[in-house]
Amino acid sequence: MFRPGDVVVVDFPGVVETKRRPAVVISTDEYHKHRPDVIVGMFTTRRAKATAPTDYLLQDWTTSGLHYPCVFRSFLVTLPAADATTSATARSVIGARSRHGCCELLLSELDP
Repeated sequence: MFRPGDVVVVDFPGVVETKRRPAVVISTDEYHKHRPDVIVGMFTTRRAKATAPTDYLLQDWTTSGLHYPCVFRSFLVTLPAADATTSATARSVIGARSRHGCCELLLSELDP
């Protein structure tokens, strides 16, 4: 079972194409008790294009098993849990600082 903040690898459906990429689990433990799927948010290494106020540069990307500086983008998808995998290169949990920053962004989007 996945936990919030887990770094997973998924085939992330995009606007133009589907691309295999690391993502962060957003869905909660309570959500996973009742649902067979997982909600993930996208990571991108294209930092120059990540200029929206809802983009967040990960502060602790190296400790998460990611190879390059990454930006969390609040582009969320729900996928079957079986479609999300961990790997030797992206198996850690993002640190508390990045997890807090990502969650702050998501909550700010919901605030009218």
